[in-house]
Amino acid sequence: MTNELQYRLLNGTLNASNLKFAIVASRFNQFIVDKLANGALDALTKHGANRPDQTLLWVPGAWEIPVVTKKAARSGQFDAIICVGALIKGSTYHFDYVASETCKGIAQTALETGIPVTMGILTTDTLEQAIERSGATMGNLGFNAAVAAIETINLLRQIESR
Repeated sequence: MTNELQYRLLNGTLNASNLKFAIVASRFNQFIVDKLANGALDALTKHGANRPDQTLLWVPGAWEIPVVTKKAARSGQFDAIICVGALIKGSTYHFDYVASETCKGIAQTALETGIPVTMGILTTDTLEQAIERSGATMGNLGFNAAVAAIETINLLRQIESR
């Protein structure tokens, strides 16, 4: 005899209509980040977001993403923030510090504000890996980050309405 447990299941939906999004994008490695930003915009539109509800914020590099993300989250203008960038490892430790602190800053903003902040920032060893993950053969991390933002907003709203 099996004892089936009863539970409630909450899932975020992929409906972006009437939601407002900011995409914070790094200009460093822009030829890659353009693809990530366009992937995020494409995902939002495909899931029902209106173009006027999508704001693209360009920052100089990944290091600046956390401060702009936090300002956008605290502005009350956005339901979610999608961060996109491309950090490609070089021969110095610079990559390690920038990648680590950028990720920490993004996570900290989400936890402090309760606004979903998703990370579509590539951290790769090579340029080829970045190209693959920005829409070539391994999908588009910007698209994936936008879908995660939509789902997370809708899940949080279900939790809040209970």
